[in-house]
Amino acid sequence: MSGAAAPTALAEPSERVGRAWTASLSLVNGAIWAGWYGPIQILLALQAAELAPAGTAKESVLAWVTGAGAAVSMVANPLFGALSDRTTSRLGRRTPWIVAGVAGGAVALVLLAGARSVAAMAVGWCGVQLTLNAAFAAVTAALPDRVPPGQRGAVGGWLGAAQILGVVAGTGLATAGGGVADGYRACAAFAVLGALPYVLLHRDMVLPAGRRPAAGPVAVLRGLWISPRRHPDLAWAWLTRFLINLGNALALLYLLYYLRDVLRRPDPGGGVLVLTALNGVTLLGTVVVGGIWSDRTGRRKPFVLGAGVIMAAATGLLAGWQTWTGALCAAALLGVGFGVFTSVDLALMTEVLPAAADRAKDLGVINIANSLPQVAAPVLAAPLVHHLGGYRVLYAVAAAIGLVGALLVRRIRGVA
Repeated sequence: MSGAAAPTALAEPSERVGRAWTASLSLVNGAIWAGWYGPIQILLALQAAELAPAGTAKESVLAWVTGAGAAVSMVANPLFGALSDRTTSRLGRRTPWIVAGVAGGAVALVLLAGARSVAAMAVGWCGVQLTLNAAFAAVTAALPDRVPPGQRGAVGGWLGAAQILGVVAGTGLATAGGGVADGYRACAAFAVLGALPYVLLHRDMVLPAGRRPAAGPVAVLRGLWISPRRHPDLAWAWLTRFLINLGNALALLYLLYYLRDVLRRPDPGGGVLVLTALNGVTLLGTVVVGGIWSDRTGRRKPFVLGAGVIMAAATGLLAGWQTWTGALCAAALLGVGFGVFTSVDLALMTEVLPAAADRAKDLGVINIANSLPQVAAPVLAAPLVHHLGGYRVLYAVAAAIGLVGALLVRRIRGVA
């Protein structure tokens, strides 16, 4: 491993991080997202269509499986974050969990490739969520561990760029893999390879045993609760993220089915890849720029508000302009908004954390606002599509939810 002695684990970072560290952390972040979104964008939908029992809608099977996985994610992220905060390994607090999480995720993806029933599919996807969330909790905590506040928008922008590139890479691997099973295996290999540079080349901070927070099961579980009354800014920031992500999850959940059943695209899987790539291009145009601009102005809330409004407008296009051209425009506009939101909201979240000793756990609780929408979206989407007006109503509701989330960021008082 390279580099000087690691800084004190619980100190507020003041030294700017270098490009190599940022690039390596971004790569492992993108690799994790590829492991998630190759399945979410393509493979789980295809597998659900193959394995759905007679008389059961493929949409329902997909909703059950993704909902179960998201429920596991909600528990796993803060729990593994809390364990990471308490890890005193000579390899540091975060690195052991990145290694174990990515390796476990690769194994779970390979097992998912061999699923031959809905139950096996659900177990495999829950395993993927469990393990990759262990790695993701550690990766996310590295931002407040190592990056000074004035650089977090920029580094958050690079992490966001890697996130969307990971989504594109996962979608591409799933599409080009030659079949569902090969697509899962390709995503597994990519996740492992993407984690190696950070693990092998960069030294993590070691937490002295005497500084470790209480590690008993009761203390860990009790610490997962963060009082909204004592930390109102964190509560409003969490709600903002949850609602914006819920609107986004509603828009993306049935995208493959929307292209196939509403727009009648002859190659819906290829259509998803085109939209994802277009979204990625426009996102890359704003994610780093938005983070740097936010750092330079010292403000976060106006960027999150504006990004949320743009995302809501993009989702509204899917409701009012149901053509392939409309879908292309929506994907491009969504990328513009989500790019700024991804970088600046992450920086905002690190600035409302209650304590340095619990960074990974607290960010894990915040990340529930990413995974809970995956549980709520299928519950809301299925009846909207089948009983309450179809895809037009689905996307109108998604736009309204995202807009409310954007407006609530104004309730945060401790961040400009």
